[in-house]
Amino acid sequence: MKFNKKELFYYCSNELRYKKLNKIKVLIPSLALLVIFLLLIPINESLIGNVSNHDNFESDISVININDTLNDFSEDKLIDMLISLNIKFPHIVLAQAKLESGNYSSKIFKENHNLFGMKEARVRIHTSKGTQFNHAYYSHWKESVYDYAFYQCRYLSTLHTEKEYYSYLSKSYAEANNYVDILKSMVIKENLKEKFIY
Repeated sequence: MKFNKKELFYYCSNELRYKKLNKIKVLIPSLALLVIFLLLIPINESLIGNVSNHDNFESDISVININDTLNDFSEDKLIDMLISLNIKFPHIVLAQAKLESGNYSSKIFKENHNLFGMKEARVRIHTSKGTQFNHAYYSHWKESVYDYAFYQCRYLSTLHTEKEYYSYLSKSYAEANNYVDILKSMVIKENLKEKFIY
């Protein structure tokens, strides 16, 4: 196989050969990731205003470092994030987060900051830092939501109905046979659709 320097390839271990990457499929998610990260960079106005005052500058930095380590999770913040990212079928995704994280109490959620039981992606763009406890781990719970958004963009963007979405989850996401039935039951019992009515 001849390689052109301007083409991108990835190794497909199933077929034991290199395959050409579609540049558009790589470029669009990469740009989306860049935009998301640029929007997440906090601008602390007190830092900008106090650069000349060394004592205040150091105290502001220590406050920033402390705040950066806090994982200030709440279900309301998760709901706001699902809405702001325009996640498809957010009530189903919220049910997944609740189920996969043991209602936000599992070890995978608490130590890996992984809301969705996601595995570390190998082919698509992702935000995970690696694998721990056989699941992807993140430095903040929000990164797991971004990762789910990338997953949804990559694999679920052509689905238009709840039935199609549930069907995909049943075939390609769920490990338990009754996974979709549990999600449907949670959506109804906990009125999850109502949380996303504007």
